[in-house]
Amino acid sequence: MSTEPTGKNFHPDFEPDLTPKQMLKMGIFGGAYFPQPPKEFPRDWFDGVEVRAQKDPELNYFKVPASQSLQVWQEKGWINERYDPKGWFQWYCRYYLGRRIPDEDERQIKRWKAMRRHVAQIKKNCRKRDLECRKKQRQALLHWGYDSRKL
Repeated sequence: MSTEPTGKNFHPDFEPDLTPKQMLKMGIFGGAYFPQPPKEFPRDWFDGVEVRAQKDPELNYFKVPASQSLQVWQEKGWINERYDPKGWFQWYCRYYLGRRIPDEDERQIKRWKAMRRHVAQIKKNCRKRDLECRKKQRQALLHWGYDSRKL
């Protein structure tokens, strides 16, 4: 159930660079996070987005594999089966659309903030806007709503 307007009233510590629609358009998870567009999300999020049953790194923005399988996510305890059985991006899509679950939101925002270490590594090791530098790390950041193109 949504309690906030779409794309508004985010937690003050949660400021992703990209919307779910932008992330999908750029190319994430090899096109296989949602093998078919879920009916719960706006159809236009998927306009022009190629989705597949199997990951294809060529569909990623940086053309590299940069995510582990859902099974690995489950084994590591990163998935909350009760709320978002597909993981962080599913949570973010629902959060963006206004759903709020305070404890789960706090957990996921903490995980999102932990990805900043990759931002720091790109800044430290790459020339500004060198998109060929650390492509796998950049793709992983994209999966979390960080836009490394500006780094």
